[in-house]
Amino acid sequence: MADVRVRVPAKINLSLRVGPLRPDGFHELSTIFQAVSLVDDITVSSAPSGSGRTIAVTGDQMESVPRDDGNLAARAAIAVARAAGIDSADVRIDIAKSIPVAGGMAGGSADAAATLIACRRLWNADLDDDALHALAADLGSDVPFALVGGTARGTGRGERLVPVLTTGEWHWVVALSHGELATPAVFAECDRLRAAGDIRSAPGDDTDLLLALRSASAHDLAPCLVNDLQPAALSLQPSLRRVLDAGDELGALAGIVSGSGPTCVFLARDREHAIGLAAEFAGSGLVRGVRHAVGPVRGAHLLP
Repeated sequence: MADVRVRVPAKINLSLRVGPLRPDGFHELSTIFQAVSLVDDITVSSAPSGSGRTIAVTGDQMESVPRDDGNLAARAAIAVARAAGIDSADVRIDIAKSIPVAGGMAGGSADAAATLIACRRLWNADLDDDALHALAADLGSDVPFALVGGTARGTGRGERLVPVLTTGEWHWVVALSHGELATPAVFAECDRLRAAGDIRSAPGDDTDLLLALRSASAHDLAPCLVNDLQPAALSLQPSLRRVLDAGDELGALAGIVSGSGPTCVFLARDREHAIGLAAEFAGSGLVRGVRHAVGPVRGAHLLP
């Protein structure tokens, strides 16, 4: 079969509430995901028998992306092959990066989701969407959402998804911070801060957030954004506080660390406001790059 191309979006967490550590080593989560128009493009093609996986990367932070089977996309190819009864997952995976690496926007998980879809098509694997979702959940907590996109509530590790009704479109300014933050390190710092009594997270209620999404009111949504991991990200990378403060000074409706960080996202009133904010942020010198993103968008999908 010819090359298979898949486009997959980044995610932001409008609400991320972190519960206690579970026996399996993960934390119990309650989160509201939104897929946004910052995307990676994945191309998967057949490789000679016995050659294994070859990974090529272009685009933003390409040097930080693993080229071996430690890459979540390679593990996704192996998972599809095993589930489909294919002896060897011999593929070439080309990743065109725009989603930040280790930036709290699930770039690696997105690439894995795209590879699941691409390999299913490449090998004509007899795997329905439920089977693909199960493979995604085994690969990582954010991989299932990258498959479905849109806006959804995630529970468990974040892999149990329920669609969330939203109207209109939401405009975000994505501030690409310097450096990277490893998700396990941020969760560990969150646990440390809680154990020390430095932060306390009360049980949350996202009712107002869900109502704001239905009403398409950015002003109503702004005060509802919450991220229990933000204090930990700020502890590990204090310079993020300057980025968040700058967003407030520049007139963003709200700003928040995205997931485990260090990317920060800022809510704008509309497209024009977002473009203006992005231009001002670009001139601030505080971040390595700025993007305007719109949500919600569809999840991983085949391209012609």
